[in-house]
Amino acid sequence: MSFTITYNGKQKVYDSKVRILDIVGTSHDYICALVNNRVRELTYEVYFNAEIVALTLEHTEAVRVYQTSLRYLVAMALSRIRPELDIRFSYNISRSIFVQILNGTKMADRELANDLRAEMMRIIAADYPMNRHVVPNDEALKIYEERGFKDKAAILGYRPEKTVHFYECDGYLNYMYGYMVPSTGYLDKWLIRNYAPGLVIQYPRAELKGEIPPFEDAPTFGRTLKESHRWAQATQLDNVANINEAIKTEAGTIELINLSEARHYQQLAELGVRITQTNSDIRLICIAGPSSSGKTTFANRLRIELMSRGLRPIRVSIDDYYLTRDNAPLDEDGKPDLESIYALDIDLFNQNMFDLINGEEVQLPHFDFIQGKRVPGRLLKVEHDQPIIIEGIHALNDMLTDSIPKHQKFKIYIAPQAQINLDNHNPMSLTDLRLLRRIVRDKKFRNASAHETISMWPSVRKGEFKWIYDTQEGADFVYNSFLPFELPVMKRNGLPVLEEIQRDSEYWPVAERLIRMLKYFVELDEKWVPSNSLIREFIGGSCFQDV
Repeated sequence: MSFTITYNGKQKVYDSKVRILDIVGTSHDYICALVNNRVRELTYEVYFNAEIVALTLEHTEAVRVYQTSLRYLVAMALSRIRPELDIRFSYNISRSIFVQILNGTKMADRELANDLRAEMMRIIAADYPMNRHVVPNDEALKIYEERGFKDKAAILGYRPEKTVHFYECDGYLNYMYGYMVPSTGYLDKWLIRNYAPGLVIQYPRAELKGEIPPFEDAPTFGRTLKESHRWAQATQLDNVANINEAIKTEAGTIELINLSEARHYQQLAELGVRITQTNSDIRLICIAGPSSSGKTTFANRLRIELMSRGLRPIRVSIDDYYLTRDNAPLDEDGKPDLESIYALDIDLFNQNMFDLINGEEVQLPHFDFIQGKRVPGRLLKVEHDQPIIIEGIHALNDMLTDSIPKHQKFKIYIAPQAQINLDNHNPMSLTDLRLLRRIVRDKKFRNASAHETISMWPSVRKGEFKWIYDTQEGADFVYNSFLPFELPVMKRNGLPVLEEIQRDSEYWPVAERLIRMLKYFVELDEKWVPSNSLIREFIGGSCFQDV
């Protein structure tokens, strides 16, 4: 039967299957396409009525396909120049991919970087096709075992599908858990640099309209990721298969939860020591981090930790200092920009903090979100030995507290710094983890659909890049809020919400990606999760819910 395809506003009738490449052309500017709002490779054959949108590197889904294909290219090139090396990819500083050598005693030196660069350029120039092959799981297991891919074999048993989609390129075979470009010639935008003990691969970013960001060293962030990976390796919780194995039994589940929570307690204890012993002049404890990092629960737990050490901290909410929507700054689309620091009454916050620290009684504001304006809040006076805890996305920005001397402020950056992989070649996205947290929380506490949350996410991300990420390097402490058991818990809470999105929705590509991430995890019953756990902030049942 014939079918109609709409592309660039024009319709054309076809009588047989047609590749997207044959519709949009072979320009390497196009990386993948949306077919009725579903992400498809350019080699996909359409055989039904469809609207097609070709995507460039200015689109996040195209960047994901490009980045997945680039990891394949790096693994392929390394297998040819140094076949004895086992490598692991992870997301790292400056929005890049880190290549870690897992075996051998030698670091990734300049010679290796130069050889890798040359081999990648040779493969790109050859423009080898990326050929997709579908094989049954038992055959895939044999392929993994023949090539020494023990990590891929371990996760295979948790795949709900009965087949695996391998990609073959000039004799090289690998599986990357994502869509690929049609051929190696598409992958001509990247940079390699040495970053001890491994290599950093930079790639284009959608938020920069398809350009590669300038490399920016971030030692604080880098140390946090390194420590996260060290702990995950030491506890054997650095990949999905090991986490699933840990929760096969009730005893294993309880042990995993307690082990994960113990890591959070260790960080809180370290913070308690730092705050109480490092500087007796600390008056303001500032907590910031990107959306869905767990700031509220963390602030409550830190308060309890400090109370156990003889301090009497009080909390002040930055959210109470929002301007009315009519007075909020506008974004580039002319809409109120609530992610901007200028959406807050900066002068009033500064004055109130200054007066409190100087022993004055202050009438704090309270923002009534129903009325959309500030109303009088509590009267507050603090003693000279009472630190004030503030938390919010702008808490580390000195504009908000420029009347307070730096030596009186202790800055804490919080984010889930997960270093967890599906396998060595496929890291999991930290951003997707936070988005999933927010989707579950918004549904639980605001009855907001996944559709609504996903639609707002680009604006949230834009605000994070502009206002939050740079503040991490000025923090006195970075708190890793990731819990290794949280994705098995999120599977139970998140899948039903994500599956409410219709497949023809413009937000389905994001939902589909998150569903694919969750499907590899064994579901975990949340009944074992403590009431003070940070993850309770998102799934409900927190003892801090009304605090």
